[in-house]
This record gives sequence, C-alpha cells and structure tokens, in this order.
Amino acid sequence: MKPMTHIILFLLIGLLAGVLSGLLGIGGGVIIVPALVFIFGYTQHLAQGTTLALMIPPIGILAAWTYYRQGDVNLTAAAFICLGFVIGGLFGARFATVIPDLVLRRLFGVLFLVISVRMIIGK
Repeated sequence: MKPMTHIILFLLIGLLAGVLSGLLGIGGGVIIVPALVFIFGYTQHLAQGTTLALMIPPIGILAAWTYYRQGDVNLTAAAFICLGFVIGGLFGARFATVIPDLVLRRLFGVLFLVISVRMIIGK
C-alpha cells in the first residue's frame, strides 16, 4: 500500500473506532487492534502498543463531555477506574511484552469471544 493509502485507512479506522466508542462506550482497541493486525499485518504486540500510544491524548474528551452534559458520567468512578487503568496498564504491558505473539493474539481473541457470548446471552 502507498503511504497516502495508509494515512486514509488509519483515519477511517480511527473514525470508526471513535463513532463506536461514543455510540456504545467500547474501547477503541476492539476495532483498532484487530484492524492493525489484519489490514496492516502488525504483530499483536505492535498493534496493542500502537493502540495504547494513541490513547495518551484525551481521545474521548468530547464524547465524555456529551455524556456528562446529559448526567451520564460518574466522575468518582471514572477517576478511580482511570487510576487503576494506569497502574494495571503498566503491569499488563510488562507481562504482555514477554508473552509470545501467537499466545497474546489467542488471549485477545478468547477475551472477546467470552465477552461476546455473555453479551448475547445477557447474563
């Protein structure tokens, strides 16, 4: 693919992830990590690291503000989850970097499979 094609695809993936994040409250990694692996041939490690790097700026600020204005944000919960996420992200990243790529990809897939089944069944 040409560099301009990559840029356009990156923007489209970000747009789709942003829309779904604002619409369904899902993390962009649900869309972005598989897209980087399957469209661009990234390793699981590279896809996850890239996705984490893009979350450094305040990605969801406008979507969160929209929900906040409607009274649909618990700031206390968000603050403590954020704190846990930062600490957990550090430990998770350290662990992930020593796991073989295929094992990491399978763990990622199993997680989404379990979540999908639970969401469909409704329990």
